[in-house]
Amino acid sequence: MFKRLYRLGKIISTIWQFRLYDLLGQKIEHKPYKWAFGLLKKYHKPTPLNRGEALRRALESLGPIFIKFGQVLSTRSDLVPIDIILALSNLQDNVPPFESKLAIEIIEKTLRKPINQLFNEFNPNPVASASMAQVHIGSINYLNPKTNEIEIKKAAVKVLRPNMQMTIETDLAIMRNLAYWIEKLWVDAKRLKPQEIINEFDIYLHNELDLMLEAANASQLARNMRQNSTTNPLILVPEIYFDYCSTQVLTMQWMDGVQISKTKELEIYGVDRKKLARDGVEIFFSQVFRDGFFHADMHPGNILVNVEPEHFGKYIALDFGIMGGLSAFDKHYLAHNFLAFFERDYRKVALLHVESGWVPSTVNIASLENAIRACCEPYFDKPLKDISLGLVLMRLFQTAKQFQLNIQPQLVLLQKTLLNVESLGRDLNPELDLWKTAKPILQRWVSEQIGIRSFVKTFKEEAPLWGKLLPQIPRLIHEKLQPSKKDLILEALLVNQQKLEGKINTCIAFVTGCILGIILIFIYYHWI
Repeated sequence: MFKRLYRLGKIISTIWQFRLYDLLGQKIEHKPYKWAFGLLKKYHKPTPLNRGEALRRALESLGPIFIKFGQVLSTRSDLVPIDIILALSNLQDNVPPFESKLAIEIIEKTLRKPINQLFNEFNPNPVASASMAQVHIGSINYLNPKTNEIEIKKAAVKVLRPNMQMTIETDLAIMRNLAYWIEKLWVDAKRLKPQEIINEFDIYLHNELDLMLEAANASQLARNMRQNSTTNPLILVPEIYFDYCSTQVLTMQWMDGVQISKTKELEIYGVDRKKLARDGVEIFFSQVFRDGFFHADMHPGNILVNVEPEHFGKYIALDFGIMGGLSAFDKHYLAHNFLAFFERDYRKVALLHVESGWVPSTVNIASLENAIRACCEPYFDKPLKDISLGLVLMRLFQTAKQFQLNIQPQLVLLQKTLLNVESLGRDLNPELDLWKTAKPILQRWVSEQIGIRSFVKTFKEEAPLWGKLLPQIPRLIHEKLQPSKKDLILEALLVNQQKLEGKINTCIAFVTGCILGIILIFIYYHWI
């Protein structure tokens, strides 16, 4: 209880320091509260920060859980204004490390072996620290499946912060109370549904507490990259060492590289920045439309560039806690939306929104078309290379809100990731034409779904089944033409039933005749 009260005091003082009550604007419902907020604004010294920057700094000062909340909130373009989303996208997840002794205790407890039996070497000093976990360097004995020989492999050991469950429950309880009061006081709260947002955040946080889930995500992404690349994949994913993993510990291949934001250092190594920018766009759109499973946290801290000769200039992905997935249904409508937008076919965009179920079928198509035109047409005053697909998607979602948009969370996550990809690409190459790079991928995917490629692909997939069925067709036709044992049995039963019915009818007729005869004899003798 004391800890929760202390935490609540810290949160209230942060709200006061950064004037976060300004975010509620003038839309306070109840007069006493409106009067109180008016006094606050009148006598409290204004902050020089805009509202997005003030919120970002406040969340950073409140620590790991609130930083994560801000990162999740930055994906909700369907609810949050653009200026706040852009500010929250810059949240820094740098948190002081926890004691190495605690990290070793967690590793030994969850992997059930002493640290010196698990690792040949283990550096107790963390090399990175974030809101949910920190990373140490170690080395393990690795059995190479190709050579069947033991090799020593350098490994990154990610350890979940201690007592995260308790910290999360404390902060979530306070967030729920704040959400309750925001709904009571704020007019716009009915639309934003803060309590629902906190419930979604609760699920997200508890997923992040399971590092085995992150290990499975990394393994899936690596398999997708290998299966769909004819040569070396454009992005490298560390191998997961599952024997050294648990819900609180993740051990994976250590990969050296240059952080993608360090453009000067990339130039020194001779990396082609323009190619790197194009590759980043291709990686993202391939993951989305080819695999339907994409890395959804592609900020600079999670992306390195390999500068070793074997994989020179390849991306290295890190941190697989946030992944996005799209169904074939969503991929279909999203791809056609992008293509229709760049053809300026706004009626088709409107129809796609209805067909996909994103907006109700009762919506006025002409009104939706006009709203989309007003949203998108200004972009075409710019060169294609200056158009942000992420912002286009964000504005489309926000425009469709007035038509009861029912957008799915995975699409909002995709839009946020697309903004990250664009930002990375244009930092590497300010002249990057995102559409020029993405359009062939989208067109190829659409062709594979509905064109001759789709027919050939489906035929190849079904060929083994047809190869098995074709030799059986003559026998199956012959059996179909011949009466089956079941048919013969049914036919015999029918004949027997008809015979039985005939005999029963004969018996009934005989008995009826006898009764009538007796009655006639009785009448004859009675009257005579």
